[in-house]
Amino acid sequence: MRSEQEFLAEYARSHRNAFNQRMHMICVPAIFMATLGLFWLVPVGAWLGLSGTAASWVNLATLSVLPVLWFYARLSGWALRTGVIWLAASFVVILLMQQLGMALFAPLLALWLVAWAGQFWGHKVEGMKPSFADDLVFLLIGPLFVQQKWQRQTTV
Repeated sequence: MRSEQEFLAEYARSHRNAFNQRMHMICVPAIFMATLGLFWLVPVGAWLGLSGTAASWVNLATLSVLPVLWFYARLSGWALRTGVIWLAASFVVILLMQQLGMALFAPLLALWLVAWAGQFWGHKVEGMKPSFADDLVFLLIGPLFVQQKWQRQTTV
């Protein structure tokens, strides 16, 4: 497996344009949260024979946490912490939406579609295809790239 630095360097090669980077700073978190929210709506607990509260908490989103965190843990402690923070923040938003009685599907799907459109617009301006077009693992590198950019902005 490539190292964290190798992944980030390869990702950065198609994200040099300032406009594309700004689009990613907005769209990657939106896509991450919206994807997790849409996964939240896919119940798996009942399929596994669970019932009650346990069944409601076991869904595609909660099941996806372990492989995602395993991937980040294999990269570095920083990547794992970043993954935990992004997942926790996303789950807080999703649960807050549920607690407020908000519909999840339509707003999350709209956010997901608009954010992806923003990503592709950024790549069109950049003149480079998205990294995930060659390797889907780059869908998990995007949050690390954005987190790294955020951290550099706050320490400068």
